[in-house]
Amino acid sequence: MIQATPADPAWAEPVPLDPRTAPVPRYGTASLADVLPAAAAGLGVPGLRSGLALEPADRVCVFLVDGLGWDALRSHPAQAPFLTSLLPGSTNGTGEPITSGFPSTTATSLASVGTGQVPGAHGLPGYAVLDPDAGSLMNQLRWQPWTDPHVWQPYPTVFQLAHAAGVETSQVSAPHFEHTPLTKIALSGGTFLGRLSGEDRMDLAARRLAAADRSLVYTYYADLDGNGHRHGVDSDAWREQLAYVDRLAQRLAEQLPPRSVLYVTADHGMVDVPPGSPSRFDFDEDWELSAGVALLGGEGRARHLYAVPGAAADVHTVWREVLADEAWVATRDEAIELGWFGPPGRGVDERVHRRIGDVVVAMNGTAAVVATRTEPNESALIGMHGSVTPAEQLVPLLEVRT
Repeated sequence: MIQATPADPAWAEPVPLDPRTAPVPRYGTASLADVLPAAAAGLGVPGLRSGLALEPADRVCVFLVDGLGWDALRSHPAQAPFLTSLLPGSTNGTGEPITSGFPSTTATSLASVGTGQVPGAHGLPGYAVLDPDAGSLMNQLRWQPWTDPHVWQPYPTVFQLAHAAGVETSQVSAPHFEHTPLTKIALSGGTFLGRLSGEDRMDLAARRLAAADRSLVYTYYADLDGNGHRHGVDSDAWREQLAYVDRLAQRLAEQLPPRSVLYVTADHGMVDVPPGSPSRFDFDEDWELSAGVALLGGEGRARHLYAVPGAAADVHTVWREVLADEAWVATRDEAIELGWFGPPGRGVDERVHRRIGDVVVAMNGTAAVVATRTEPNESALIGMHGSVTPAEQLVPLLEVRT
């Protein structure tokens, strides 16, 4: 048997990933930010543009399933027979994958969906990012610490524009979302209707569609994501939730009024990062990763690093060397120029620039940078998301028409 020697490639140190090779969201043609502008333009709402071609319909419903990645859906046809029937290659299948945007996380994606703006414009470029005025991290899902939502995200929502144009506009979701800051700046406009059960949401969404000649309805389901986080995508709990989501989608589709279209999509996919995995890097226990970092933002699969003054270049170099082929590590300017947060050259508003980390880290494979002492709950999760890998970045855009 021939054994490797130190001169052989088997002994070589891993080569750091070049951020220019990272998959880039398809902003402007096939991203979450393109869906509602395309749909609303088809309803006659003025001032909206999208490179995503969607056939117009008089009544439009978007059903967003939190955590339903394209790859995971295609891997579970037995649990999702109805949704699988809408995939390419099936009898009724016309659906295709689109990209969520970066990072592939709920707050960022829902803001992209609702405003039709890319992350670098709407200004929610991560799970937890720097508030430059306060000098501290702001969790954009929990909205902690408090900051004025409409200063943080000033663009009108597509729902507001549709409502102003005379389209009957509704959001049908869990009641506790009605008054959250994220709803106010991303998912408001028209009428919010809270319902606890998934079945009630589907039934009400169908009724709201039929309430006018032109209607736009958004409805949402969160528990698939929650089970993925706690138990992993490769778990019975996740599969049971997927089967339930499939029944909900079919229930809604079967109640669509005439001249309607239903789009089933998601905010991100997910990967499993098993506890004890050697690809779990603990920021709180690794002096190399923590050196020079004043604030650790983002989440396990997509990190924003805010360096102490003068240390940004060293932080960038060290993280590239330590993570090597486990992550794409870019400077802020590189990430912006490469189009991670929006189309190159026009994707990041001035007010958003400093919210992005001095160094931006997108994990590869099933690696994650956790922080077991400062982020104990997040670090305990099995299912994670945020990065640019296909499992996280690709989400379905499935279609049913009447």
